[in-house]
Amino acid sequence: MKYLVILGDGMADEPLEELGGKTPLEYAATPNLDRLSKLSEMGMVHTIPDGMKPGSDTANLSVLGYDPAKYYSGRSPLEALSIGVPMKDTDIAIRCNIVTLSEDDVPFEERTIIDHSSSEISTEDCAVLLKAVADRLADDTYRFYVGTSYRHCLIWSGGSVVELTPPHDVLGRVIGQYLPKDRALREMMRKSYDILADHPINIERKKKGLNPANCCWFWGAGTKPRLSSFREKTGKKGMMVSAVDLLKGIAVGAGMGVALVEGANGGLHTNYAGKVEAAVKALTQDGYDFAYIHVEAPDEMGHQGSIEKKVQAIQYLDAEVIGPAVAKLQASGEDFRLLVLPDHPTPIRVRTHTSDNVPYLLYDSTAPQSHEWNYNEAEGRMTGNFVAKGHELMDKFLELQ
Repeated sequence: MKYLVILGDGMADEPLEELGGKTPLEYAATPNLDRLSKLSEMGMVHTIPDGMKPGSDTANLSVLGYDPAKYYSGRSPLEALSIGVPMKDTDIAIRCNIVTLSEDDVPFEERTIIDHSSSEISTEDCAVLLKAVADRLADDTYRFYVGTSYRHCLIWSGGSVVELTPPHDVLGRVIGQYLPKDRALREMMRKSYDILADHPINIERKKKGLNPANCCWFWGAGTKPRLSSFREKTGKKGMMVSAVDLLKGIAVGAGMGVALVEGANGGLHTNYAGKVEAAVKALTQDGYDFAYIHVEAPDEMGHQGSIEKKVQAIQYLDAEVIGPAVAKLQASGEDFRLLVLPDHPTPIRVRTHTSDNVPYLLYDSTAPQSHEWNYNEAEGRMTGNFVAKGHELMDKFLELQ
């Protein structure tokens, strides 16, 4: 038996008046999902443990079968694993987004955060900007490392896990009350704006109508992670397929393989076909039992507050990932189980993550079921199936319970 998870990050949402009272998942044209749902178990799962913040870090750990209450040590350390950052036990890893702040003639604290992703800036451009910051601000205590797109890493030697606010939680707000309480971190953020505001790359971006990447924003602090081996835990050899350093880092920490897919960028227009090909190849040719395709686009469009683009992201997931993946596995002759779900909702209304339950679909090619439901939040609730502890869904999927 082969096992494939397809995760649409942030895909779940709330009913929207603009969509006639439907969620983006209900409104989107998803013929492959709706065909599969009629042959599958469907229900709801609670991926965020009570009392923990609803992040893609905690949620994806949960989906992979790791209880976040036991294994979570912070978001950025997982990303640091992915990009090969050497971490000592005394180091603190901190996510460094390159964000867009307003350019009003006001004090730094009175600026507004416009965009947490700087118009989904490329890794190449962002690497140049991060080097400009590191050349001025890095020292033996603070070291910067390039990640992917707007997502980068700061290592604080001998630091402490301080409370920091995710930028996507405060979009459109004045930043003063959300800046770090730690003076050194706050001053580095302020200085990064002075370094980046008039950088030639940002001057060119503004000419093109793109948001300038004009400030470092620190969040997600944590200590060196210690995950148990996925293979020892489940008996399955696993492969991660994702453009996002967080997911790659979880995979590295869990001893899973990581597929590097050219053109996979975490955006709306990513290499969907390449992701499917990598996962199917891992399962049918390379001896892997388990593959996890992570698609970031629905989450990013939720953060942007774009109903149209979130619907489009869900339709791309259905047409470019789910349909082809199922067809290729069926053609291979392999028996397989498929799990489709979001990690958490990213509602358009709030433009950030929430802890609400999300719908799951579990298909078994050897034992198709017969139902009338479609795959969405409302019909997931109507099934009456509910997994209260998200990390237990993986054991159910892998038939370990």
